[in-house]
Amino acid sequence: MSSAFGEMTVPFPRGQKGRRFGSSLLIFFLIAVLILGVAFGLSNWIALPAVWGWLAVAGGISILCGLFILLHRNRAAEETRLADQARLIAELERAKAQSDEARWRAEEASLAKSRFLAAMSHELRTPLNVILGFSEVLRSEIFGPHHVPAYKDYANDIHSSGTHLLELINEIVDLSRIEAGRHELREEAVSLVTIAEDCLRLLTLRAKSRNLTIEAKFEPSLPNLWADERAMRQVVLNLLNNAVKFTPPGGSVQIKIGWTATGGQYISVKDTGPGIPAEEIPLVLSSFGRGSLAEKSAVEGSGLGLPIVKGLTELHGGSFSLKSQVQVGTEAIVVLPAARIVTGE
Repeated sequence: MSSAFGEMTVPFPRGQKGRRFGSSLLIFFLIAVLILGVAFGLSNWIALPAVWGWLAVAGGISILCGLFILLHRNRAAEETRLADQARLIAELERAKAQSDEARWRAEEASLAKSRFLAAMSHELRTPLNVILGFSEVLRSEIFGPHHVPAYKDYANDIHSSGTHLLELINEIVDLSRIEAGRHELREEAVSLVTIAEDCLRLLTLRAKSRNLTIEAKFEPSLPNLWADERAMRQVVLNLLNNAVKFTPPGGSVQIKIGWTATGGQYISVKDTGPGIPAEEIPLVLSSFGRGSLAEKSAVEGSGLGLPIVKGLTELHGGSFSLKSQVQVGTEAIVVLPAARIVTGE
């Protein structure tokens, strides 16, 4: 009896609610009939009208018991649902707290790294400039010729290595400032075409020494942009330098500047280099990231050029993207918004 009652008072699945409730009424009706039947039988009160009264009482008792069970089950089911809901909410809040803490720690670590690199780079630049100055004096023989010719060669090596190291440190400083949000733009009206032409002059001799063809396509009468000239020069120079660096001898590099569909301006630098696998593009755009083909080519590089381009472009409200096909080449595209266009000139 107690076990049967326990089964009937346990919350039932939603699909079985009607069937189980009907079964419970039937069971209680039969129990009520049995009890009343025994009572009336012992009292010898059985008569036809009494039977109808007996059945009515039994039916009423069974309905009351069934309603009690239904209310009990609904209350138990609701309590179970609320408990499950509370447990789920607690788990979600705990997971969110863990995620927030992990993100906060990652941001703090990234900020600390950027601050450390900026501080260390500053400390390295000062003595490095002294080394470059002394090596320039030695290789220029300002105080007289060297008695040993090899000294001049050594001075040239010191100066070229120091210059390369200074360029790397400057890139680290720039990237650190961008990541730390401390890179301030000094904006003025600038011409992307003029900047690109200046950068092309710097790289022409290097491209010729590698037997590379450089093609420039600039749309005519492009207006000036409101931008940081040094930043835009660094963007163009980094893109061209990368293209010249990774394009094999006999290849070609193309730079285009023109209008975008939304009224802004774009810079496109396309090469015929080894290309970048699609899955490695996020790596190449990360700090110090280098693709597998770049590693195999043994071409020197710090992996900072493209992240700096991306960071400087985004500081101007623009976007940077790469399109690449292995063994075909890569196209780097900088898009600057229409809001940067200088009007009324």
